[in-house]
Amino acid sequence: MATPRFSQGSWRPVLLAFGLTAPGVLAAPPSVAVAPPPDSAGLPDGQAPWWPSRYGAEDQLGTLNEITPDGVRAAAALVKTGTVVDLGRVLNEDTPKFPGRYWHQTADVSPHLTNPRRPDAVGKGWGKNQINWITEIQAGTFQVGTQLDSIGHIQIGDRFYNGWTTRQVVESWGLNHLGIETVPPIVTRGVLINIAAFKGVERLAKGYVITLADVQGALAKQGVTLKPGDAVLFHTGWGDLWGKDNAEFLSGEPGPGLEVVNWLYQQRIALTGADTWSYGPVPGEDPDRPFLVPQTMYVKMGLFGLENLATEDLARRGVHEFLFTLTHAKTRGSTAAVIAPAAVY
Repeated sequence: MATPRFSQGSWRPVLLAFGLTAPGVLAAPPSVAVAPPPDSAGLPDGQAPWWPSRYGAEDQLGTLNEITPDGVRAAAALVKTGTVVDLGRVLNEDTPKFPGRYWHQTADVSPHLTNPRRPDAVGKGWGKNQINWITEIQAGTFQVGTQLDSIGHIQIGDRFYNGWTTRQVVESWGLNHLGIETVPPIVTRGVLINIAAFKGVERLAKGYVITLADVQGALAKQGVTLKPGDAVLFHTGWGDLWGKDNAEFLSGEPGPGLEVVNWLYQQRIALTGADTWSYGPVPGEDPDRPFLVPQTMYVKMGLFGLENLATEDLARRGVHEFLFTLTHAKTRGSTAAVIAPAAVY
């Protein structure tokens, strides 16, 4: 069994490569007492068990194990001009959302009413300086906007990555394994694969299956090769519909096919994403198996995915290789995080 290259609790060297420390940030979630048995009970299509993963039976970091301190240092050397490109989109109530997901924000201005009633209030605020403030109340799902999915987001039947079952993992407050709090800050080499440019179009058609020939041809045209630990991002042009025609944006999408994902996994990349609301073609390659690409990525491979990336600025600039950074709120047991990733070159 392969030894994890970047295991739970051992990501500190990545931060140390930048002269940073973060004691106690990655507190381990409660352990599950019994490992899943190597049987196929309840698996569809006569599938064989896919666990334990290549990173070990207890692993929760999946392909993020591929990020090493040496890789981080090499990625930092890609920064030549100090230009930062925001890869995240603005989140609001009008954000296009998959059915069943939502986002609502309400401004809380009550301090403007309560502060003037304080015993030491002066005029329209608290104290002689008349201080007031506004906060907000947010309600919704984290699976909206530019997001990072945990590999606990999707299951095959009731089985997770590494074969854990819903009965073992799911609590009333979230997941006791594979929650987003187990994901460390991500700093690595980023590669943008501009499939739209390679195909000579502004935007790929919905349902277009990006093939391995497309990927390898685009990489050759761009003069870039993949390395272990990379963040591989796809520009399909589909993101141009964001905020302009949300109905069309949500009606389907182009995306990498299963052959591409298997190849990316063989290249030992750390994570992948696209300018689409899911990952993979919709409609998919097999109409009887919806969302098979991200299901395979998360459950069988532990390969992390990013959605709703704003890749158009990088594509317009012709930047294909860069330092990729991503941090997120560590909400315990969550299956995703709203993020603001960046490319630096």
